[in-house]
Amino acid sequence: MSTTQSERLRELLEPLVSSQGLDLEEIAVDSVGRKRVLRVVVDSDTGADLDKVADVSRALSAKLDETDAMGEGEYTLEVGTPGAERLLKEHRHYVRAVDRLVRFQLAEGGELVARIMKVDDEGLDLEVPGVKGRKATSRRLGFPEIDKARVQVEFNRKDKKEEEA
Repeated sequence: MSTTQSERLRELLEPLVSSQGLDLEEIAVDSVGRKRVLRVVVDSDTGADLDKVADVSRALSAKLDETDAMGEGEYTLEVGTPGAERLLKEHRHYVRAVDRLVRFQLAEGGELVARIMKVDDEGLDLEVPGVKGRKATSRRLGFPEIDKARVQVEFNRKDKKEEEA
């Protein structure tokens, strides 16, 4: 049986989110002054557009209104998608980050910034950018070698379609 409020909320809300074709990535209940905020993060392999997020938000709000999962006090429901610099935790997160630049904290210590080219059950095929005009190199990284991984924001990267044109 679940003991924390977040676990109970996950059990209640996850089927609803899944029925909308999305994954429930994160639930957090925070106190902001005297108010409480329920933050729900959703995503999918194809992303979650604004309309999908709005639909899920309405469905979650209706479900929460018909239960006492949040207790008697007032709260604000915020439904959104992972940020641009999302932390990669699950296998599906790595799959969704293919072709993205990622900063890896390695289990043995040290850091690596590389682009994910392919993901399989054991790990990742990476492209490590060249430094000072050198060519990029390939590298294989197994999941056990990764302590943390976070997507990096790229402002000046050319889209593949632009490069092929």
